Amino acid sequence: MPKIVPFRAVRPTRDKVSLIASRAYESYTEEQRKARLDTNPYSFLHVLNPGYKYHKVISGHRHFELVKNRYEEFKDNGYFIKDSQPAYYFHKIVNRENQVFHGIVGAASIEDYQHNIIKKHEETLSKRVETFKNYLEIARFSAEPVLVTYKDNARLKEIFNTISKTRAEYEFTTTYRDTHYLWVVDDQEVVQEVTQQFSQMDSAYIADGHHRSKASALLADHYAQKEEQAASSEALRYFMTFNIPESELSIYEFNRLVRDLNGLSKEEFLVELDTYFHIENRGNTFYRPEKKGFFSMYLDGAFYSLHLRKYNYTFTDSLSKLDVRILYDTILNPILGIKDLRHDKRISYAHGKKGMAYIKGLIDKGEYAIGFGLLPTTIEEVKEIADDGLVMPPKATYIEPKLRSAVTIYEI
Repeated sequence: MPKIVPFRAVRPTRDKVSLIASRAYESYTEEQRKARLDTNPYSFLHVLNPGYKYHKVISGHRHFELVKNRYEEFKDNGYFIKDSQPAYYFHKIVNRENQVFHGIVGAASIEDYQHNIIKKHEETLSKRVETFKNYLEIARFSAEPVLVTYKDNARLKEIFNTISKTRAEYEFTTTYRDTHYLWVVDDQEVVQEVTQQFSQMDSAYIADGHHRSKASALLADHYAQKEEQAASSEALRYFMTFNIPESELSIYEFNRLVRDLNGLSKEEFLVELDTYFHIENRGNTFYRPEKKGFFSMYLDGAFYSLHLRKYNYTFTDSLSKLDVRILYDTILNPILGIKDLRHDKRISYAHGKKGMAYIKGLIDKGEYAIGFGLLPTTIEEVKEIADDGLVMPPKATYIEPKLRSAVTIYEI
């Protein structure tokens, strides 16, 4: 049963939270980062990019050491406070499309992660995990929670509704036009009931943050094996999570763009494609797949609908049923010669919120030769993959909400 517990967060003072909170560092362009660093001395980007102060790019362990220094400076300057007792942090997000997300920020057990009670569906890169682990070991804090989803729970929803009728500790809108509300919940009766409700669940699922959660587990193992005093640290046995009911999770597809037809003419490519698909030329009509096993394709100024010929394709497990896997097994790998979805420079991805109009624009400009549109992977498919102990192909899901850094900080 998932063990998710309250913790003492470090968090911005009420008057500075809107200035401090930032999106994930990689989500900004270089120009956007520079603009925020130039104009906002409170932005958490100053912590994440400590070399900016010296107009110098700093990497490796020295970078992590300076991150730690800058974080401590923010604390010394009174930009952050640390709660006096463990709490859950009820966090409501209303995004620019008026989607509403209700998350309970807590600390999840690394032991549950290791024993697959908190389940995974995404492959991790060992180099990236090692980088995150080194960061945690030196900086000693995590500023962005791992997104975890659970089966809808009526009692937790009821508790959240009751809490949300009180005055929020934070209420702010970002320049990205998301509005955030956060309640610090430290009443012992409520805390105990929330903990109990989580403990009664069969399992929970990581939706986003696989590298960060694995890095936390790796660090905990590192200290346990060294048998140092830090191994007894309670904080090391947990990682910060934003826990959201699965009905509120928004999952979008990642559409695919390929730069060339692997030496084939359009006609030759369509002949090869006919082996696995019923093909219909839709001309200028935008086409969105109707159901699983259907794909949209844009090629040479025309849209096509592709319908899988199931008698020519073998379903072997839950992974083989995924549209992203079908596309790889029938087109990307055998026809277009793309074997490595993560590193091949010939393929790019665009999340489904941008739509096929975005795909069409890039192809019409000559940047790519062909594009494919898919339906989103469902939460049921994600859970089935995780339950079966399998991993999804890269860029299988684009999941919201996207969380802000430094609204709550977990120290280890």
